Amino acid sequence: MLVMCTVPNRDTAEILAKALVESRLAACVAIQPPGESVYRWEGRLEKSTELTLFIKTTREGYPALEAAIVRLHPYEVPEILAFDAAGLPAYMKWVSDSVIASSPLLSDSGEE
Repeated sequence: MLVMCTVPNRDTAEILAKALVESRLAACVAIQPPGESVYRWEGRLEKSTELTLFIKTTREGYPALEAAIVRLHPYEVPEILAFDAAGLPAYMKWVSDSVIASSPLLSDSGEE
């Protein structure tokens, strides 16, 4: 799977990327350059600079990955969009071999 998530700044991007890869919820997190987001939030038109993370995981690992992002992300409602992905078989095997479906990031809170 490919999961897209926006974050407010470089520090948050690096914290999330490191935590997700170290905990084996993601095989890789690509941090994209900042861009502008325009959206409606709580009835107001907003504009902010955000970075986009492209997170590579598996379908089995996705629930724990989502829970970890929600737990670590500073936004009340983080953008988390997940897409099924196909790709080079050797790359897809590497992703599958790199990801586990549970995480120590969640164990202290009782979630899994």
